[in-house]
Amino acid sequence: MTDFDGELPPFEIMEPTEWRAPIIFNSPHSGSAYPDDFLRASRIDLPALRRSEDSFMDELIADLLSRGFPVVRVHFPRCYVDVNREPYELDPRMFTGRLPSFANTRSMRVAGGLGTIPRVVGDGQEIYRDRLSADEALHRIETLYKPYHRALRRLINRVHQQFGTVVLVDCHSMPSVGVSRDEPRRPDMVIGDRYGTSCASLLPDLVEDVLGRLGYSVGRNKPYAGGFITEHYGNPATGLHAIQIELNRAIYMDERRRERGPRFAQVASDLAVLAEVLATVPLGDLGPFQAAAE
Repeated sequence: MTDFDGELPPFEIMEPTEWRAPIIFNSPHSGSAYPDDFLRASRIDLPALRRSEDSFMDELIADLLSRGFPVVRVHFPRCYVDVNREPYELDPRMFTGRLPSFANTRSMRVAGGLGTIPRVVGDGQEIYRDRLSADEALHRIETLYKPYHRALRRLINRVHQQFGTVVLVDCHSMPSVGVSRDEPRRPDMVIGDRYGTSCASLLPDLVEDVLGRLGYSVGRNKPYAGGFITEHYGNPATGLHAIQIELNRAIYMDERRRERGPRFAQVASDLAVLAEVLATVPLGDLGPFQAAAE
């Protein structure tokens, strides 16, 4: 694994001594270790860069490890490399030199500046003073993006072979207010299942029921239905289930000061309740499922 800043590994996969259930909790966007060369190349300051972070999401799920659930967390920031994208969603306007012919340069995410190497942070501010070399983009993908996905895939495959099914819970946070003023008030949490395609339907139903009984307002698939990770790893027909959970940052942190809020410990405790309930789902109810006949 490549050290990206000389101190921390790019990501960690922490496994429990005794597994409670084949459920993996993943925090791909909470990384806050910013490489010095990246900061020097940025036209905006560190507080502005950090607006893209899912701040403290990895801390909210950290205690699940002691409860028997594996926890995956990424240390490099999503505005440096975003692992919740295809491997080569790249904007040619950002780079000098030629990108590979197979790069996806026309996705909606690239158009919005939020490709694998993002052009902007979450509120739309441009990140870089100058164009990057294409080689720099490919280096980040080879040394950070690909090792993360190889390790995650190995873990998922091993759990799947051992238990016959696996649930990946992809954990994110969202700003309390959307960019558009026309967007309705965001709920406390949003469940994403790629509109019913990334996991068995009983999982989002159960998550919504548990969170509702804990007092949270819950939405589904809007404004976030799940990104590349949910789509790529979710294949319920084969017993591979992926579900995304987005937490409204206002429920656990002070967004302006980027500090943990008074409800931080309670939210972490409630996520542990959710994990324990998910662990009670009989494995037979999670497939693998056969697609219904046309």
